[in-house]
Amino acid sequence: MATTSPAPATAAALEKLSSTKMFDGHNLRFRHQSATLGCAMTFSIYLPPSPASNLPVLYWLSGLTCTDENFIIKSGAQRAAAAHGIALVAPDTSPRGLNIEGEADSYDFGVGAGFYLNATNEKWKNWRMYDYIVKELPKVLSDNFEQLNTSRASIFGHSMGGHGALTVYLKNTDKYKEYDATCLIRKIKEVSAPILIDQGEDDNFLGEQLLPRNFEEACRAVGAPLILRMQPGYDHSYFFIATFIDDHIAHHAQFLKST
Repeated sequence: MATTSPAPATAAALEKLSSTKMFDGHNLRFRHQSATLGCAMTFSIYLPPSPASNLPVLYWLSGLTCTDENFIIKSGAQRAAAAHGIALVAPDTSPRGLNIEGEADSYDFGVGAGFYLNATNEKWKNWRMYDYIVKELPKVLSDNFEQLNTSRASIFGHSMGGHGALTVYLKNTDKYKEYDATCLIRKIKEVSAPILIDQGEDDNFLGEQLLPRNFEEACRAVGAPLILRMQPGYDHSYFFIATFIDDHIAHHAQFLKST
């Protein structure tokens, strides 16, 4: 009589696209085949120079039309990440290369506009960025980077990605299907760490789309800790992001390093 055991699951195959040294750490860019999205996906990761193990992970979610490279190239976040010993991970913003009719007709819908949610329309069934960010990508990281501790993780972002980071942080997938952070915060009984938001007062999207005061009011109603800083003269650009990125990494570091 012979018995066999199932073969162990293999790590997702990663194709290294680039590597550059920065602040004694390394920016790395990879491509892999995503089972969740049904296409090849890229992500960028910054690995600080030390320590060599148990590195906490800070995910960055980018805004509309961005790829995984915008943040890594433009933000200058690596200096603070190196100083705090935190790995930065920047995924792409949507599936690509699927050639779905209408996927590139508008800058705010389809390619480059995944909104970090799971689409419910059959036509857009591959747009499952929430599952990719929350489930698949952390496993890809833990399977391939032994120095990372993906259980010590935090998340932040800008524009579409800032809202996506809030919903990923607040969302309970077993109970809620909403993707509006202001609605979600009203349902959360306890927020474990303060939320830090910087908002440029000269942002063209402030008045009609971003509405941070609505979120502030919802946080106040449920006693959720929020630090909302309105920044005079700043707009929606990476100049704004680069100005305040060190504060945000330090904010996350104080909680990541305490776990």
